[in-house]
Amino acid sequence: MICTYFTKQSAYMIICGLVCLFNLAGCTQHNYKKEADEKVYNIIDQKWRVDYGTKANYKISDTTPLPSDIQIEKAVPSSGILSLSQAVALATAHNREYQTNKEELYIKALDLSLTRYEFERQFFRVVEGGYAADRNDEVLGIEANYGFNQLLASGARISTKVATAWVEVLSGNLRSGLASLLSVTVIQPLLRGGDRRIVLENLTQAERDTLYEVRSFNRYRKKFVVSVISQYYDVMQRLDAVKNARTNYNTLSQVFGRIEKLANAGRLPQFELDQAGQEKLKAFDICIQAEKEYKQALDEFKITLSLPTTAEFQLDENELEALRAAEMAKPDFSEAEVIEAALLRRLDMANNSDAVIDAQRKVFVTADALRAELNIIGSADAVSSRRADRNNIGSLREEYGLGFELDLPLDRVPEQHVYRKALITLNQRQREYDLAADIVRLEVRQAYRDLDEAAERHKVQLEALQLAEKRFNKTYLLLQYGRASSRRVLSAQNDLFDAQNEATQTLVDYTIATLNFYRDTGVLHVRPDGMWER
Repeated sequence: MICTYFTKQSAYMIICGLVCLFNLAGCTQHNYKKEADEKVYNIIDQKWRVDYGTKANYKISDTTPLPSDIQIEKAVPSSGILSLSQAVALATAHNREYQTNKEELYIKALDLSLTRYEFERQFFRVVEGGYAADRNDEVLGIEANYGFNQLLASGARISTKVATAWVEVLSGNLRSGLASLLSVTVIQPLLRGGDRRIVLENLTQAERDTLYEVRSFNRYRKKFVVSVISQYYDVMQRLDAVKNARTNYNTLSQVFGRIEKLANAGRLPQFELDQAGQEKLKAFDICIQAEKEYKQALDEFKITLSLPTTAEFQLDENELEALRAAEMAKPDFSEAEVIEAALLRRLDMANNSDAVIDAQRKVFVTADALRAELNIIGSADAVSSRRADRNNIGSLREEYGLGFELDLPLDRVPEQHVYRKALITLNQRQREYDLAADIVRLEVRQAYRDLDEAAERHKVQLEALQLAEKRFNKTYLLLQYGRASSRRVLSAQNDLFDAQNEATQTLVDYTIATLNFYRDTGVLHVRPDGMWER
């Protein structure tokens, strides 16, 4: 009866102790996220170089932002007018793809943190306990293990453990008391896997992968900002096309009214009035299509800004006027100079170059795996010589050991295949680098030509617009005096309408070509507010 009561009491104490441990563990979980965030952003700060870009707007949404990060509400401005800078800030702060890229950067740094952890001292604490009974005996026991494992850069693996076991025999003939164990094991490779570079390879690759992700993120930021600005101007161009279409319709309506009066007076034939009416209907149809295309482009831009398509706002027309007022200037350096700058400054080229070095390292690592393996194993144990009473651990018996493991390279077929693949991969990475360099040259040459073409075409279209305006004014004046046919007036108005659209289109094309040129040459920088500079 007494034993039964003691058993229940002890079981209750164990359960209460476990509950306390679980509660304690739950209380400390809220620190895990904070610790992970600190490690990750310390890593990113270490990898981020000044020439990569401004260190801003790279923290994921559920972490504390930097003072330089964009803080903007995901909503339409109260004025209902969205400026270019507001659009870029809104997209940088809330665009879904941009958020995903920030998270990919975080995850890559988090992976590096785990790889670094493999070389840290890893402590463990394990407590086991329980109650067992049969016909003759009842036993209540608990065992506590404490120690650490550590991998050194030399390849040595150290493992230590302190274990203490307590057994209370409640009935029967088994012995009660304490038993303890202290053990240390060291394994040091001498041949295969013993080189410091081999041991640290996973860490080295993880460090470099994180660096590559930092570069890729900054390269992505440049492309993202250019795409948002380009989309903004594209929507502005479509809005300008709507205004031109309305103006065209109103002008043709005015021309139709004039021709109708002349036809009713017998000064123009009826078929010219019919032709003018047909052109008027075409102009109205163009208005309908232009409105639809503008609304569709604006809705697609709302998705880029992570705004609902039902949000109502307009883009700032002053942005387009500012482009018209700005002086057009082409780069004052040669094509060869910009290609050389791109090969040196492009972050994706730096990644491709370093990938070749990684492949060379992999060849060295896989070649090491073909060697013989020789490990020296040392161990030391201190074990209690007998089960002691509850108050005294008792005398210890010390044991030492030294041995080795030798694995001769008699069968290295899997390793041989991996080594051969590493050689092939090296050749592939070299070709990929050569291809990337050729693609960069192609992109820069194309961007250079696009910029030159866009500048020339815009100049031509501005002259064409001026001529079209003069031509329409003259023919319309002659029509009023009966000295020009309606066909000439309608043709002049159609050409004027096309010239207006082409002038705006070439202006936007030139602006986008400029952005693409500086992006592809690697000299474009993203400011903390999300806008760009060079």
